[in-house]
Amino acid sequence: MADTRETAHEPDPRRWKALAVTLAAGFMGLLDVSIVNVALPSIQRGIGADAGTAQWVISGYALTFGLVLVSGGRLGDTFGRRRMFLIALAGFVATSALTGAAPDATLLIVGRLLQGCAAGMLTPQNSGLIQDLFRGAERGRAFGLFGAVVGISTAVGPVLGGLILAIFGEQDGWRWVFYVNVPIGVVAFVLATRLVPEKPGRRTRLRDEIDFLGVALLGLAVLGVLLPLVESEQGGLRRLWWLFPAAVIFGLAFVRWERRTVRHGRSPLMDIRLFTSTPGYASGAALGATYFCGFAGIWLVFAIFFQQGLGYSPLRSGLLVTPFAIGSAVSAALAGRLVAGLGRKLTVTGLSLVAVGLVTVALLAWLVPVADIGWTIIAPLLVAGIGGGMVISPNTTLTLECVPTRMAGVAGGALQTGQRIGTAIGTAVLAGVLRGVVTSSGGDYATALSVAMVCSVGFVLIALALGIFELRARRTRRSAAQLQYVTLAAPSE
Repeated sequence: MADTRETAHEPDPRRWKALAVTLAAGFMGLLDVSIVNVALPSIQRGIGADAGTAQWVISGYALTFGLVLVSGGRLGDTFGRRRMFLIALAGFVATSALTGAAPDATLLIVGRLLQGCAAGMLTPQNSGLIQDLFRGAERGRAFGLFGAVVGISTAVGPVLGGLILAIFGEQDGWRWVFYVNVPIGVVAFVLATRLVPEKPGRRTRLRDEIDFLGVALLGLAVLGVLLPLVESEQGGLRRLWWLFPAAVIFGLAFVRWERRTVRHGRSPLMDIRLFTSTPGYASGAALGATYFCGFAGIWLVFAIFFQQGLGYSPLRSGLLVTPFAIGSAVSAALAGRLVAGLGRKLTVTGLSLVAVGLVTVALLAWLVPVADIGWTIIAPLLVAGIGGGMVISPNTTLTLECVPTRMAGVAGGALQTGQRIGTAIGTAVLAGVLRGVVTSSGGDYATALSVAMVCSVGFVLIALALGIFELRARRTRRSAAQLQYVTLAAPSE
C-alpha cells in the first residue's frame, strides 16, 4: 500500500498555538548565540575570566550547537519530534540554570558547551514540526515566522542582553542572561505537553536507525571547520590550520559512507540526495550560510566598537542596533505572507537592501566624527534590517519547500548547521579585522568599524550572487515544467 502520509493531511486545530510555543523555545536557543556578546565584559569582571575564556563562552556554545544539529534532526525524524523537542527543551532549561550558577570559569564553559548541545537538539525540531503540521500556503506562513525568529533572535540579542545588565547590574547581571531562560522554558515545556501533537516515531532500535559512523564523520568534519574559528582570538587559525584539510577529508569520507549506506538499503544520517535531487535545497543552504557570514558577525563588531571604542554601556550599545531588529521583525512577518507569490525575488531584494545599508554604515563610520556615529547609523541599520527580514524568512521557506516530510528534521538541521558555520566564520573574520585595524592604526575604532563593514558587505554580495543564480534556476525549472505539461496535454496526431 502506498504511503499517503505526505498527501493525506487533516490540519490539527492546535497547530498555530503549538507553533507559537515551539518558536518561543527555539527563540531562546537562538537568542543565546548573540545575547552574550554584550555581557562579555561583565562576565570577565564578575568571574575573573581572561580573554580566552570569554571567547569560549561565545564560541563554545556555537561549536556544540553546530555539531549536533543534523543528529538532532535525525533523532526527531526517527523517534518523534514532540518527544525530542521536550527532551531538548528540558535539557536547555537545566543547562541554562547550570551556566548561570557557575562559580568559576571552567564550569561556565562546561555549562555553555552543554547548553549549546541542548539548543542544537532543539532547533531542528521546529522545522520538522512545521513540515508535519502545515501544508500549502499555511506552511509558507509558518516557515516565514520561523525564519523571522531566526533573524530577530540574532539581531535582538544585544538589546536584551544590555537591558538585563541594566536591570540586574553589571557585576552579576550576566548570570541573569542565562537564568531568564529558566521560567520561560518551564512555561514552554508545560504548554508543549498540552499543545504539540504526538506523531509517533518508527518502532525501531537505536542502532538500526542511527548511522553512528556517519555521526562521527560529520561531527569531525564540522569540528575541523569550527574549532580553529572559535579559537581564532587565541591564535587558533595559526595553530590549528591543519584541521581545515582534515575537515575536507572527513567530509568526503562522510559523503562516500552515506552513499554506500543508501545503496545497501540502510538508514543514512543524511541522505546526500537531499542536496542533489531536491530542487533549490543546495543553493538555498549555501545562500543562508554565506549570508550568516556577513550578518551574524556584525553584532560582536558593534559591541566591541561601542563598548570598548566609545565607552558606552551594554544597554546603550544594544539600543543603538535596535533599528536593525525592528526592521527585520516587520519585514520578516510580511515576507512570510509574500514568499508564495514573489519567491526568490524577495531574497534578492532583501540582500540588496542589506548591502546598501551596511555600505552606508561603512561610509558614515569613515566620514563623520566618532561621537556622532551612533545616531547617524540608525537609518542605514533600519534599511539593512528590513532587507535582513526579507532574506532569512523566505530563504528558509524556499529551501525547505520541496523536502519530503520524512527528511524534514535532517534538512532543517543541515540548513542550521550551515548557518552556524557561517556565524563562526563571520564572527572570527569580522572581529579579527576590527581588532587588527585597531591595533595597526593605534586605536582608530572608526576606521576599524568601516573596514569590518566592508568585509561584511563582501559576504552579502556573494550571497546575492547565489540568490540571483537560484532565481534564474527556478525560472528555468518552471519553464521546463510548463513545457512538459503542454507537451503531455497536447492531443496526439
